[in-house]
Amino acid sequence: MTGRLCPALCLVLAFTVGCSHEAVNSSRNSKPEAAAAPVAASKPAKVDTRPAIVVFGDSLSAGFGLDPGLSYPDHLQELLDAQGYHYRVVNQGLSGDTSSGGLARIDECLAERPRIVVVELGGNDGLRGIPTTITRANLGAIIQKSQAAGAQVVLAGITLPRNYGPDYIKDFDRIYPELAQKYHVPLIPFLLQGLASPSGMVPGMIQADGIHPTAKGTPIIAKTVMAKLEPLLKRS
Repeated sequence: MTGRLCPALCLVLAFTVGCSHEAVNSSRNSKPEAAAAPVAASKPAKVDTRPAIVVFGDSLSAGFGLDPGLSYPDHLQELLDAQGYHYRVVNQGLSGDTSSGGLARIDECLAERPRIVVVELGGNDGLRGIPTTITRANLGAIIQKSQAAGAQVVLAGITLPRNYGPDYIKDFDRIYPELAQKYHVPLIPFLLQGLASPSGMVPGMIQADGIHPTAKGTPIIAKTVMAKLEPLLKRS
């Protein structure tokens, strides 16, 4: 391979040297060119100044398994726009996130200076069997921090498959209504209302994993969330 490349390298070097020599001679004989015209500066991107509604959740909010633009926060933005509400929806759903993970990144949420935070977390805690006392404390801290930052909170509840045991499910299901009452926040008792229930799933509304909504299901979730948001919204 080396024997074949040497002539080629020599040819490249000879061409380079020749070009350099020719460029020197040309620069001596040619007149100086006029300065290039300045490039017009590009316009800065327009900043969306509408107040923010942050959807702060896990894969149910992130749109797991769906094409971009088909998550329920995307459809929520469409509903707001169609009904004349000037808000921007910021999707901060993170697949696999737990209440502990949410508490660790709540400052990222509050950096948006949201008017409203939709808290949709805890489902992964339940699926992992995390003690309900931990989940309750984390969600409570998230609500407190959001309220202290001046945001209103909507709490979205979820439940677990029936095979997690009646005692654990009973304790888990109490988390959301108890927190809603304690912190005086609107409650969505079950985010997947109309898509699934403890007794089964509505055909075509839940993906094959039995957990995440399909593209047909997310518009229904958006309407469920919108019903709780609307009393908190102001028309500009």
